[in-house]
Amino acid sequence: QVQLVESGGGLVQAGGSLRLSCAASGRTANIYRMGWFRQAPGKEREFVAANIWSSSTTWYADSVKGRFTISKDNAKNTVYLHMNSLKLEDTALYCCAAARGKSAQYDYWGQGTQVTVSS
Repeated sequence: QVQLVESGGGLVQAGGSLRLSCAASGRTANIYRMGWFRQAPGKEREFVAANIWSSSTTWYADSVKGRFTISKDNAKNTVYLHMNSLKLEDTALYCCAAARGKSAQYDYWGQGTQVTVSS
């Protein structure tokens, strides 16, 4: 099992920045890929960004490209989401997830951290 705990959410004005953290514990050697997802009230959960745990490969949703950056500290078993130029539509519950394999499936999920962007 892998446990994921997110932190770093909060209230920020539009145009501001936040850094989210996701600390992994447990069988972290099983992690192949880490991802960030978000879900706004009344909307489906959507993919935000992901990276391969053992390489520099990353992916981003078009809506966040150029504004968000995913990074990791393997020594700390932590993945980060650096969010800049935040927009009102970025308001959501942000969750991190871990995948054991190369399929699209994520096997472990955190509880999430709320990000609220105000005007």
